[in-house]
Amino acid sequence: MKEIKPLKHVDAVIEVPGSKSITQRALVVAALARGESVLYGPLASEDTRYTAKALRSMGARILDRSRRRWRITGCSGRILPPRRKIFLGNNGTATRFLTSVAALGNGVFTITGDRRMEERPIGPLIEALAGWGVSIRSIKGTDCPPLEIRAEGLRGGPTTLPAGKSSQYLSSLLLVAPYAAHKASLTVAGEVFSKPYVHMTMAVMKSFGIKVRANAEFNHFEIQRTYYKARDYRIEGDASSASYFWGAAAVTGGRVTVANVPKKSLQGDAVFVDILARMGCRVSKSDNGITVQGPGELKGIEVDMGDCPDVVPTLAVVAAKARGRTVITNIEHLRIKECDRLNAMARELVKLGVEVEERRDALIIEGRGGDAELHGAAIETYNDHRIALSFAVAGLFVPGVKVLGEGCVAKSFPDFWERFELIYGG
Repeated sequence: MKEIKPLKHVDAVIEVPGSKSITQRALVVAALARGESVLYGPLASEDTRYTAKALRSMGARILDRSRRRWRITGCSGRILPPRRKIFLGNNGTATRFLTSVAALGNGVFTITGDRRMEERPIGPLIEALAGWGVSIRSIKGTDCPPLEIRAEGLRGGPTTLPAGKSSQYLSSLLLVAPYAAHKASLTVAGEVFSKPYVHMTMAVMKSFGIKVRANAEFNHFEIQRTYYKARDYRIEGDASSASYFWGAAAVTGGRVTVANVPKKSLQGDAVFVDILARMGCRVSKSDNGITVQGPGELKGIEVDMGDCPDVVPTLAVVAAKARGRTVITNIEHLRIKECDRLNAMARELVKLGVEVEERRDALIIEGRGGDAELHGAAIETYNDHRIALSFAVAGLFVPGVKVLGEGCVAKSFPDFWERFELIYGG
């Protein structure tokens, strides 16, 4: 259990670990590439360890895994069946990405995870891969892991991704499409959620030599048959991780600079600072990072968070400190994350005395500004790093907040509690 000390004002310059989303994409691409790549500034966390271990078991060499750089010798798209089942914990990104990577191989692959991962749907990806000739099934018949892939490579040609609630399905297919036997085309039926993550995938692919052609509606993609070219690649700081420090500035009326998230970030979650600006914060972006200065009083807003779901928990906590109603919409896909985050945030905020309405795809938070009579509580994290990380911010303005299972932050931010102490100064 971690008790958070309230803080009246913050003034700090912080660096955050490398982007988890970019690290996992770059790991996959470098592992498939021809030659040796060096990733600078990658995130070393529980999730990325699962990804790296799985890629090594399928033929990639990943060496020199210091905090500053990883050297990866790619397998040129030749994926080997591992000796054991591929266990990925509750790493949803890796489960979806590596399902497609396994399809490039020849042999039987079994991909599994923990109990929560066995509840997280993957049916749309199964259907799309089947359209490229992949023999794949949900072993328990639930359209969730564990999965069995009887791989004989990707046929390519056209396939359709049915409507799904995760952009990770689409990113997974794009990442492996260059290694199909024939030029691959991919049509998405229905809405693409979290589009910035797909743009990120395409940007990483382009950095390693492959350009994806997308139509204006962003629902049809063409990928030439080719291969990734190894290179040195620098990973920017994680904007989702930065959100907790920008949130700290917002709720204390203080000032925080995150020095290693660039002003032109690949990450959709960097838009969080623009949302804070709408709530009254001052934001400045420069070559030295992105700075948030909190206002005297935050104000409630209405915002569609469909493209940046990972910072919804941070926003919900900040909204509890604002004056007026905050309406966070288009977030039903939060229900299939590491936990049902929409429900979890509503439950735990209510424990603090916050007035919250949970809807199918929205949260409505009635903020009372400095007049709010909030009180501490023991916060259940549901073994979800985002819940623990966001309620650390709540503890800055609500006395007596205690975060249970605080070690779950290792999934994305292993040294978070040490870095969080830095905002107290001294």
